[in-house]
Amino acid sequence: MQATETLQQTDIIAELYERFGEDCFQVQCCADGIATLWVDKPQFQYVLRFLKPKFPMLHDLFGIDERVRINREGQPAADFTVVYHLLSFTRNEDVRIKVALIEPDIQLPTIIDIWPNANWYEREVWDMFGIDFSGHPNLYRILMPPTWEGHPLRKDHPARATEMEPFSLDDHKQDIEQEALRFRPEEWGMERKNDDTEYMFLNLGPNHPSVHGVFRIALQLDGEVVVDAVPDIGYHHRGAEKMGERQTWHSFIPYTDRIDYLGGVMNNLAYVMSVEKLASIKVPDRAKVIRIMMSELFRISSHLVFYGTFAQDVGQMSPVFYMFADRERLFGIVEAITGGRMHPAWFRIGGVAQDLPIGWEKMVRDFIDAMPARLDHYDKMAMQNKILQKRAKGIGCYTQQEAIDWGITGPGLRATGMDWDLRRDRPYGGYDQFDFEVPVGNNGDSYDRTVVRIEEIRQSLKIVRQCLDNMPEGPYKSDHRLTTPPPKERTMQDIETLIHHFLNVSWGPAIPVGEATQLIEATKGHNSYHLISDGGTMSYRTRIRTPSFPHLQQIPLISRGLLIADLITIIASIDFVMADVDR
Repeated sequence: MQATETLQQTDIIAELYERFGEDCFQVQCCADGIATLWVDKPQFQYVLRFLKPKFPMLHDLFGIDERVRINREGQPAADFTVVYHLLSFTRNEDVRIKVALIEPDIQLPTIIDIWPNANWYEREVWDMFGIDFSGHPNLYRILMPPTWEGHPLRKDHPARATEMEPFSLDDHKQDIEQEALRFRPEEWGMERKNDDTEYMFLNLGPNHPSVHGVFRIALQLDGEVVVDAVPDIGYHHRGAEKMGERQTWHSFIPYTDRIDYLGGVMNNLAYVMSVEKLASIKVPDRAKVIRIMMSELFRISSHLVFYGTFAQDVGQMSPVFYMFADRERLFGIVEAITGGRMHPAWFRIGGVAQDLPIGWEKMVRDFIDAMPARLDHYDKMAMQNKILQKRAKGIGCYTQQEAIDWGITGPGLRATGMDWDLRRDRPYGGYDQFDFEVPVGNNGDSYDRTVVRIEEIRQSLKIVRQCLDNMPEGPYKSDHRLTTPPPKERTMQDIETLIHHFLNVSWGPAIPVGEATQLIEATKGHNSYHLISDGGTMSYRTRIRTPSFPHLQQIPLISRGLLIADLITIIASIDFVMADVDR
């Protein structure tokens, strides 16, 4: 597998050299093996246009403040860096393009005309780093409040509340904040009226029950018909990436649980696997299977929440109570194994926190034996209901190409007929040892997005059963010296191991210099962590790519011309969590 990946990456580098010449690029070696090339600023748009047919998805776009980084050997001089992570499904390959920026000229042209989903990503980079994208139509704050001063992911911006003045909000300041939130249609290219109609502008959220969190959509309406929509995010932003750069490698694990807070330990997986790549830690087979079993149990839990709330949002009250009862049974298993429920923070660098407890097999088997019949019952109750079908079929449609252009992954992409799943097509963490099917839809509408997730519950049950029947013996954690906490068996035998244990627990391990990205098939789509180590006990840069962020960006495209009631169905079918969007 590694040899094949290296060959593919050599191929794309050779293609770029042939088209633009070697002088245009500087190759960087990364711990994840992804082809990474620095491109001269005047050439980067031409390079991206050349790559678009070969790598059709802009998977991520983010910035790096390089100004206090120590270990940058082999990289061009830069005060800031903008990173474009591209993904190809047909080649099953990624490529990273980096552009170096030197102050005061920290500006790049927008690439919205190449990838429309670059819109929000560029706004985020401007918001967090102050890097300007010329030609961008709406370069406004996206995660921070409109009145915020500074750019939080710059290294000279305070990282803790104690480094700032105490917060206060008097009446005058509150009036300023409220006025800053006023929606002005003209700023988004909207007209207040035309020759025939005077449009109404309506705030849906940020506290509307159907938006599943603090999420606001400013709607332009002609009667009840949606003419246009502007999603407004950031109300749930907690600075997760900033916190990832001030915590030790180990102590950041509980923070990852709070990204997609319905995904539980699955949030830990992409993070710890990225650290393991940087440190060359090999995870034991038993730990791999335990991780997969717990991740799939949380996939089932998350999809049950989606299933019940989707039915509720389109008008059915009963299903959500049945499905939350099943989720509660599942949480009983999670609590018995990990000691926690929604946020166990149970995965560790090198494995898991502890071995499986006595009696875990019976609890898991009872659950997976009972669920298929209950899913059959829910199908009759909800999915075969004619009213639900009428409200969901043909609503919120997008094509496979539109999904790729907008960065849609996971069930939302598979609902268009795209037969792609990272667990099967780019297996990680031991998934290559499991037999399961990848559910796909055909229409890319709200109904198919729901059907795909329901079938994924059945496939997750199949994977969990294989974990149950084939759980290997052996250690639940690597004995690598950089695992945290380190193995304790020899802690009290000699002073060296005691010191090692003390340092790893109190300060955390010093991870080798490097960069690595790990993608996983999370509950809502692709989740990835891009981590940069400067050789210290904390991450220099923590980039969290979540699936929900690009998914919400597509709402205007798939809701124009529909009714407000249809928009509620669309929002329900996307299956997002605002903490996953805002981080």
